[in-house]
Amino acid sequence: MQNDTAKLGMPCVLVVEDDASSREALTNALALTGMQVVAAESAEEAVARLKLQPVDVILSDVVMGRMDGIDLLTHVQRDYPDTAVILVTGHGSIQSAVDAMRAGAYDYLTKPVDLDRLELVVDRAYRKHRLMRENRELKSRLRGAFSMAGIVGASRPMQQVLQQVEQVAPTNATVLILGESGTGKELVASAIHQHSRRSDGPFVKVNCAALPETLVESELFGHERGAFTGAHRTRRGRFEMAHHGTLFLDEIGDLTQSTQVKLLRVLQEREIERVGGQSTIPVDVRMITATNRDLETMLESGHFREDLYYRLKVVTIFVPPLRDRREDIGLLLDHFLALYCREHEREIAGFSDKARSVLTEYDWPGNVRELRNLVESLVVTTRGDEIGLRNLPESMVARQEAPLFTMPMGRSIDDIERAYIVKTLEMLDGNKTKAAQVLGIGKKTLYRRLETYRATGRAVPSSFGGNGNGNGHSRAEA
Repeated sequence: MQNDTAKLGMPCVLVVEDDASSREALTNALALTGMQVVAAESAEEAVARLKLQPVDVILSDVVMGRMDGIDLLTHVQRDYPDTAVILVTGHGSIQSAVDAMRAGAYDYLTKPVDLDRLELVVDRAYRKHRLMRENRELKSRLRGAFSMAGIVGASRPMQQVLQQVEQVAPTNATVLILGESGTGKELVASAIHQHSRRSDGPFVKVNCAALPETLVESELFGHERGAFTGAHRTRRGRFEMAHHGTLFLDEIGDLTQSTQVKLLRVLQEREIERVGGQSTIPVDVRMITATNRDLETMLESGHFREDLYYRLKVVTIFVPPLRDRREDIGLLLDHFLALYCREHEREIAGFSDKARSVLTEYDWPGNVRELRNLVESLVVTTRGDEIGLRNLPESMVARQEAPLFTMPMGRSIDDIERAYIVKTLEMLDGNKTKAAQVLGIGKKTLYRRLETYRATGRAVPSSFGGNGNGNGHSRAEA
């Protein structure tokens, strides 16, 4: 259970120092920043306190009594891995700093401690370890969300999909999977195969939309040597390749009328005839199809055969778009973050709160495929151990409306405008380029207004200065 201060975004810090005056100075300096601070005069007392009260950051002297700072660090790493440790000593040297960092300390400070640097280091340590903790917790949730075949989804709509998969998989029923592009229809088809009695057999995939019309029948049913120009040898089709297994036809709505007729015959007779062939070949294949098209509308217009439609939709599974299951977005972000960090050998702890908020509110027109591609791009291009608002595409951030805020009656239009601009800059970590996009004004106009506010003595945070290159990154964004 985290303490109340941590919930509000401020760390709880344990200062461990055997010198009373140094302990008091460090404790007072941190308390003035709004942090909750507790103190211990020895490593042994610190160990006892940790059993009673969880802390986020430990600031410990190295040279103490029987148990020194390195011993305390070892104990904390073993029993309290979510707690960051910063070591402080008056006997600083390059070697001792190296030893401390190798032992797992977050950072190393020397006496006399620079209080401004102290606050910065403690804040960074807290944020990094908080992200690491949240990442572990989300991975734990992810393990519970992977109900079958790697499908990520704890939301009610996806749990319904998983229940349908679990129910239909052991049967030989033909399945039609509907849903927008990028929702994961192929993954659902794979899950059905993996949990079926055919799981030891082949799972053959065909994207009907990607096949030229002249080659569709050859790809599906195969061809005999000399059947057409370029057919230099006999070739098995996908139905034969999927014998005793599952054939997944994606974008089934793109098949021509002639191919639809032949597909219907295969479903009825359980046999195929190669292009240019004279004999039939029996096939034992389970059929799963998918499309992002409205097949019922295609029936009405005559572009899809009604008899084939009802053959394909013995069981229908609808995969919802990502915007209709937003509670899964966080799980997917962390799943793909872990996946691509391993693949590209990067170490990124997680997403900042603001970045996660923007990504969760985004509508994802490309669904899971778009999210996956974005996360891989962010893993490759992000510098540092956190993906923040500054790393997201400007178009994505600009779509998010500035937060609503209230002001007392009687304020001037100028005051309301200034408050709105400042609020928008705060939301965007001081990034003036993105703020100008959200506000719908030019970047130069934003600079002029900030300079006007400052010149007339109206409060504007110094990190939002009017002159500069337009990046306007505050410390929180850096």
